[in-house]
Amino acid sequence: MWYKILFLLIMVNSFYNGQSMTTVFAEFKKVISKSKETNVILFANDKDRKYGMYRDFEMKIDGGTRYFPYWVNVTNPTYAPRILYNDLNQDKKKDLTIVLTKGYGTEALDSEVHVLNKTQTNIGEIYEEVLVDNPIAIILKNVKTKLTQHEAVVSIGDKKTVINIEKFQIPPDHLFNDVAFGSIVKFDVVDNHLVASVGGQITPAMFIGTIEISYKFQDKMYQAKKIEFKSE
Repeated sequence: MWYKILFLLIMVNSFYNGQSMTTVFAEFKKVISKSKETNVILFANDKDRKYGMYRDFEMKIDGGTRYFPYWVNVTNPTYAPRILYNDLNQDKKKDLTIVLTKGYGTEALDSEVHVLNKTQTNIGEIYEEVLVDNPIAIILKNVKTKLTQHEAVVSIGDKKTVINIEKFQIPPDHLFNDVAFGSIVKFDVVDNHLVASVGGQITPAMFIGTIEISYKFQDKMYQAKKIEFKSE
């Protein structure tokens, strides 16, 4: 019996280390987004489609291929990856911004952004991914909040916004302990600036406004340039 098992393992190993491996992965590869402006095509592994997610991304760009094994995006075509093309770091070279959606639902949207700056190297110009500071981390470091049965307070630096919530007649046991951020996170590019929008809520269904973070390129990464709260 042992030699039959050994033979089977050898055959499986030969199959996956030979040309058939390419065929196996090719069956699962699917185009999920493209941009004519940038000549970029995004492929993803379609194997986990039944679980509602695309994984193991592959990007065709400038005649080459880049691999992003940890990227994920929902399979709903409404939330297909967005490919944006703007000069975010003001170096007169357009950069790639890829916005992925990792989850969505009623009063929920979990987005993730990846920025690839065009960089000159000894082998020519290539797109290099650059770190973007997490918007939730930025909020935790820069935004102070307070929530009572009567009011919600959002403070950023010297600017304080006070919202009377009594008019909403929310039962006290429905209120969060504090203003919460994170169930809705969106990214966009406005006037060549990366912008994150994060919803602030006081109950699972009640939003009182949005924190908007405008980024700048500094110290080899994208950091918060401006943070403001916009009430509903």
